[in-house]
Amino acid sequence: MVPFALALFCLVGSTTQAQDPKPDAWAPLRFLVGEWQGVATGEPGAGTADRRYEFILNHRFLHERNTSAFPPQAKNKTGEVHEHWSLFSYDRKRKTFLFRQFHQEGFVVTYALNSTLSTPSKLVFESEQLENVPSSWKARETYELISNHEFIETFEIAQTDRPYAVYSRNHFWRRQPGLPELKRPPAD
Repeated sequence: MVPFALALFCLVGSTTQAQDPKPDAWAPLRFLVGEWQGVATGEPGAGTADRRYEFILNHRFLHERNTSAFPPQAKNKTGEVHEHWSLFSYDRKRKTFLFRQFHQEGFVVTYALNSTLSTPSKLVFESEQLENVPSSWKARETYELISNHEFIETFEIAQTDRPYAVYSRNHFWRRQPGLPELKRPPAD
């Protein structure tokens, strides 16, 4: 009888352990999943942005696709359309998030989460490597979570020995069925 009780205890104990959920490493970024629309402001002028985040490759990477449109305006006479793609990953060895951002202009930025500057409602990523950009530059992206349906992204750049300056700020709202698309800002 004792061996049966011991086997039952081991079985119940292993079942209980198997049911304990593992922490979700992606929890800080999971709110991004979905489609977003936003307003963009900064050096290129005023415009709109469309963005989508989705997990890919067996949920190992979070893929972002972004298109920002800036109509002709006083600050940007010809206007422009900017596209970039990003891949977020979780580096288990470093226990942090990394992301690589690929821009249509050909430059690539590798960022790492700065856990010292980040909070549960603000994620700060600082560049570790820039490709096709002079080595004297650095970049920073900050995501400020307003709610699960709204966030602000701030992109800053600087030369290595200078403080960061805001290049652009995007305010995003989650796309929801039945809600109208954001209107493009009027040209100046």
